[in-house]
Amino acid sequence: MSSSPTTDAPKPAGASGGVQSLERAFDLLERMADAGGEVGLSELSASSGLPLPTIHRLMRTLVVCGYVRQQPNRRYALGPRLIRLGESSARLLGTWARPYLARLVEETGETANMALLDGDEIVYVAQVPSKHSMRMFTEVGRRVLPHSTGVGKALLAHTPPEEVRALLARTGMPAATEKTITTPDAFLDALDLVRRTGYAVDDNEQEIGVRCLAVPVPDSPTAAAVSISGPAGRVTEEATERIVPVLKGIAAELSQALASSGQQGG
Repeated sequence: MSSSPTTDAPKPAGASGGVQSLERAFDLLERMADAGGEVGLSELSASSGLPLPTIHRLMRTLVVCGYVRQQPNRRYALGPRLIRLGESSARLLGTWARPYLARLVEETGETANMALLDGDEIVYVAQVPSKHSMRMFTEVGRRVLPHSTGVGKALLAHTPPEEVRALLARTGMPAATEKTITTPDAFLDALDLVRRTGYAVDDNEQEIGVRCLAVPVPDSPTAAAVSISGPAGRVTEEATERIVPVLKGIAAELSQALASSGQQGG
């Protein structure tokens, strides 16, 4: 088989370096988010393996653009311009999820939700309501603490215990009902159960009379979970056995859809 001559156009000078700088800048933003939103240059250098001068140059550019700000203590924090990007991407993620949530409603009969972990809080980004006259309703954009919700447990199930304890120490564990988990040890036990069963339960912990079942969206570009919620009289133990496989199946399909959308145009 004969080889044909290449037709690739020569790359402009500095193009590969520009792409590398862009990749490094996004990597630093991700590392800052993983560290709680504020870091020092030496911490970034240690975690990324990049030399301090390179990090300093990239951070200076991010500061000028408003994506990072320098604190009075000379540490760096995620900047306000990221909020607009995050809110827009969360809305888009919710839009992509709605057809899958609609199928959850069709197959389970209960209200379907999608939620993300945003900092120390859970934020609901999409919902499709049940067709029942008695149904659950959670406002899109509502924020709640993770310890009292099924989606919170699903999202934190694979987080290292020391990070979970640190989060709970920051938020506190106020009781929404008499059934809310209010101690770190009990919450970590609940997360262990989520890891063993593959799903999380909110059993009257956020609101009396309401049960929720939740599963994480595997390999989501940002930590996400889907759930159904309904009256405890309908979301029974017997119903749970029927609903959980549906939840897991649709979460897996949503994961594939998100992965393929991220590869389009690549």
